[in-house]
Amino acid sequence: MSIAKLLRISRPRFWIYLLGPYLIGSILAFEPTQLILQWQFWLGFVYFTFPANLLIYGVNDIFDYETDKLNPKKVKYETLVTPKERIRLWLFILATNTPFILALYLINPVTSMGILGFLFLGIQYSALPIRAKSRPFLDSLFNILYIFPGIIGYSLFSLSLNLDYRLLISAGLWTMAMHTYSAIPDIKADRASHTPTIATVLGAKLTLVYCFICYTLAGILLAQFSTELGIMIAIVYGFMIGLSYNQNSARIFRLYTYFPLLNALIGFILFWSIVIWYR
Repeated sequence: MSIAKLLRISRPRFWIYLLGPYLIGSILAFEPTQLILQWQFWLGFVYFTFPANLLIYGVNDIFDYETDKLNPKKVKYETLVTPKERIRLWLFILATNTPFILALYLINPVTSMGILGFLFLGIQYSALPIRAKSRPFLDSLFNILYIFPGIIGYSLFSLSLNLDYRLLISAGLWTMAMHTYSAIPDIKADRASHTPTIATVLGAKLTLVYCFICYTLAGILLAQFSTELGIMIAIVYGFMIGLSYNQNSARIFRLYTYFPLLNALIGFILFWSIVIWYR
C-alpha cells in the first residue's frame, strides 16, 4: 500500500476536524504565547494530523467495503480499500498510532480519559461488535468522538478535566450535526447495501431538520459564553441547512464539499476569539 493511498485514506481535507478541537482545548488550558514553545504541544499536533485520522478513517474503510463499493463518492472524492489491503492497513494504523498514544499518556496520565474515549468511539463507530455506523441515531451520537481531541489537548496541560459541560455539549451537538449531514449523500448506497443509518431512517428532509436542531442548540449553548459566537454558529449553519432543504442528493453532496472550508473558517474565528478575549 503506497504512502499516497494512505494519505488519501486519512482524508487530509478533514484533518482540521481533529486538529481544530485539539488546538482549542490546548489554549483553554495553557497560555497561547507559551504553548508553541512546548514540545508536548507539537507531539499532539502531529498526532492529530495524519496518524489519528488514519485511525478513524482507515478503520471506517476497512469495515465499510460492502457499502463503499456501491458509492461513487469513494472513487471520485475519497478512495476504496479492498479486502486484500485490510491487514496492511491495520499494521500501518497500529504503527503510526501506538507511539503517540503511549507518549501522550506518559506525559500526563490525566489524558487517559480523553484517549480512551477517542479510541473507543473512533474504532467502534465502524468496527464490530458495536458498529454504531449501522445503528440509527447511535451513529450520530458516536460522532462526539471529535470533541475528544479537545479534551486530550486540555488535559495534556492541565491537572484536571474541569471543562464546562455546556461547552462540551455544544461541541458535541455541532459534531453530531456535521456527521448527520454527511450521511445524506450516502442514503442511496447505504440502502442498497442494507446499512441502516440515521439518514436512511429519517430521509433527507427530516435529517436536515435534525441537523438544524443540533446546530441551533449548539449555538444557544455557545451563546452562554459568547453571544456573538453563538449567534454566528446558529445563523451560518442554519443558512447551509436552508440551502440544502429543497435540493437533491447530488446538490447536497456539492454543498457538503464546502463544509471543510466552512468549518475551518469557523474554527479559526473560535480559536482567535479565545486567544484574544477569553484568556
